[in-house]
Amino acid sequence: MTSTPNVATLKETPILCYYTNRTGKVQVVRISNIPNWYFERVVFPGQRLIFEAYEQGQLEVYSSAMASAVLADSIGCDRLQITPLEEQA
Repeated sequence: MTSTPNVATLKETPILCYYTNRTGKVQVVRISNIPNWYFERVVFPGQRLIFEAYEQGQLEVYSSAMASAVLADSIGCDRLQITPLEEQA
């Protein structure tokens, strides 16, 4: 059984993440797998979003579809991490 991390027990600092809505639809993105921590944003078509999250977070991407929202994707925040310039050299 997989345990869900609790924000109170996470030892590391959040990472900086980047997401772009490359669709023609409005999306809602959220991270809901970390208890006692809330992240939800509306992302318009072509909009870029920079945010901090814990590495264990899963970014859920919901797209609008006829008066409802459909889970379109779930992306690990570790895959969205931005590498600082000093680490790229």
